[in-house]
Amino acid sequence: MARHPAFDVLLESCPSRTSLARIANKWTAMVVIVLSDGRRRFGDLRAEVEGISGKVLTETLRDLERDGLVERHVYAEMPPRVEYELTALGRTLHVPLQALGR
Repeated sequence: MARHPAFDVLLESCPSRTSLARIANKWTAMVVIVLSDGRRRFGDLRAEVEGISGKVLTETLRDLERDGLVERHVYAEMPPRVEYELTALGRTLHVPLQALGR
């Protein structure tokens, strides 16, 4: 039987496998590509990512925030303003995802 290193994405127990699955999601990739150009409000993201529903965008942004790829900025204004931005970790995905998008 072949031995795999501790962090081999082919192994079900590999933590990197979860990250790979997250990025492989089409909506995640599209949101990251849009956010690569800078901060966006929810409505702007929804308009730029054609075909994504509000529910799916909300879930995608929550997952990206939970995984440390996106930061959510809430401003104390009326009406409330929320913007989303890639973290340093999220920005590392820009080049590979842009290459896939071409």
